[in-house]
This record gives sequence, C-alpha cells and structure tokens, in this order.
Amino acid sequence: MARSSSGLVAGLTAAALAAVGFLAFQARASAPDVLAAPQAPGASPSAQASGAPKPPAKDPLAVPDDSGTGERVVYALADRRVWLVGESGEPRTFRVMPSTVSPEPGTYAVTSRSGRVAGSDGVPIEHVVRFTSVEGVTIGFSAAVDGSMDSPDPEKRTGGVRMSRADGDAMWKFAAIDSAVVVVP
Repeated sequence: MARSSSGLVAGLTAAALAAVGFLAFQARASAPDVLAAPQAPGASPSAQASGAPKPPAKDPLAVPDDSGTGERVVYALADRRVWLVGESGEPRTFRVMPSTVSPEPGTYAVTSRSGRVAGSDGVPIEHVVRFTSVEGVTIGFSAAVDGSMDSPDPEKRTGGVRMSRADGDAMWKFAAIDSAVVVVP
C-alpha cells in the first residue's frame, strides 16, 4: 500500500503545483502594470501597450505648423479658423464662415481692400481684405455690417470669408496691401 499511496501523493502534488502555477499565471496576466514589476527610482508607469511614444495632444487653437513663418494671416480651410500672426505677441485667432468658393492651399498676398461695399451675396459688408480669385470669383475676408455669419447660399458662387465685426476690425488693422495670406487645408 505504501507504493500506491506514494504515487497518489506524487500525483496530488503535481496537480497542486500545476494548479498553483496556472493561478499564478492568471494573476500576473490580470495584474495592473504598476504591480507587475519593480521600476527604477524616478520612473513613472506607462499606460502605453505598444511601447511607442504617444504624441502630445495638438492644441486646436495653435497656429498650424505648415503655415510658414513671419508675419502673416493664416486661413485653415477645414478648421474654419483664421490666425493673425504678428512678429511678436500671441497670435489672434477666430472662427470664420467660409464662402461657397475656396482658394487652394498656398501662399497669397493681399491685393485690395475696401472699407464698406455690398458683398457678392448682396449683404452690406465692411473691412474687406481680398487676396485671390478662383475662376472669376474674388476671395477675401469681410464682416457683415449687421454682424451675421450665416452659411452662404450653396446655389451662389461667393468668395467672402465672413467673420464677426470685431474680428473684421482686427483683420483690417493687421492685413495691409501685400501682407502674406497662407491658406492651409
């Protein structure tokens, strides 16, 4: 009987070791990373599974990286946003309402300005700063005298990029003839 009981004990011991090993494996696999292994002093835990560094979150109000350097007006088509970037100080940024016709990305220069006129949609506008034309449609920044920034009629081909009156005043003071206008996607 000694022979069969020693085999039984050996079998139970092997089964117990296998069960403990399996449970240890499961516990390690489900443990948070901060408990999994000791870290060097000063090291902080990382939540990144791939090990690749995560790029910092982009500030949506930051001047686009691909907009050049120096004093310029930057118009981001997809963001519907303009930045007035001076030589020093914090750039001014504001939302705009694009027209039905948009310029291609690129660098332009202010070609003309008007204090107060009727827009191509018939709305009285002020502080018009023009910088290009697309297929006969003049493209420029302006503010509606009544302060509206309505979506343009999609049936009309217009080139006015509308902004608030306060932002129109800032654009008027900033963008003289030949000032750079950089359009980014």
